[in-house]
Amino acid sequence: MTLDEKLAHLQATSMEEARSEGNSIIDSYRDALEKVFQEHKEEMTRQSELRIKSENMNARQQLSQATAKAQLELKRQYGKVSQELKERVFEEAGTLIQEYMKTDEYVDFLVACIRKALIFANGEPVTIYINPTDETRKDALEAETGTSLTVSKEDFVGGVRCVIRGRNVLIDNSFKTQLRNEFDNFMFRGGEGIV
Repeated sequence: MTLDEKLAHLQATSMEEARSEGNSIIDSYRDALEKVFQEHKEEMTRQSELRIKSENMNARQQLSQATAKAQLELKRQYGKVSQELKERVFEEAGTLIQEYMKTDEYVDFLVACIRKALIFANGEPVTIYINPTDETRKDALEAETGTSLTVSKEDFVGGVRCVIRGRNVLIDNSFKTQLRNEFDNFMFRGGEGIV
């Protein structure tokens, strides 16, 4: 082998070794980059899943808050409408009471209330008050019941109030008290889910 051949052989061997070593370094570097890429990809996937879960929870909370707010607004509107209707019902009841107080049945009611009070008093002194609007009926009621009546200074719409001082008893058959009690306890009842 000549010197030129030896040099060519040495050069070919060196180049082959260098290529082999370069390919090995490139493969190693490629594997390292591939591993970093996979780790980065997994981390980004994990972060995006967490972000999605967080956004879902946030959306559910906002939906719950909006639902609660809407329900509260509906209840407030229901309460307002219910109160308006309740007031109308009792205005109409007041008108009906005024009409009832013009009838003979009302006089019979007053007589019955006075007699019950006298029976309950069982001979004890009792003061029986009639409404100022019934002052014109006072004499007829006294004649019918055989007892003295007092015209109240307070307008209690109609009916009677009786006081038995010896027992500290008030018998209140006034329309004003009965209307107020009914108004306080009145509640609309509706279909399913409506109170």
